[in-house]
Amino acid sequence: MSKPEEGPTLTDEHFHPHLRRRMEQRGITKEEVRETLQRGWTSGDAKPGTRGRTLVFTYNAQWEGTHYEEKEVTVYFKSDNTLILLTAIARYGSDFPRHPHES
Repeated sequence: MSKPEEGPTLTDEHFHPHLRRRMEQRGITKEEVRETLQRGWTSGDAKPGTRGRTLVFTYNAQWEGTHYEEKEVTVYFKSDNTLILLTAIARYGSDFPRHPHES
């Protein structure tokens, strides 16, 4: 797994309408996407030509009527000359595995 790298500054243009809809459906904020890209670890399940980053957040809130301690966010993207955000996924639960370097 690679260490997180300082990513580009995300603007509203990075959050295209399809991505915004998926984020809303999945309870993911723009700040969580930014933080996942900056501090997350490499996701091992990205398809060829695509990269992914994962980060676990403390949640301690209700999602769809159930209380969850944590939220794991994974952001998939492409980046050659420019960053293209593809999608973001959230899993709600507890005791998610953490990257070995995360404190």
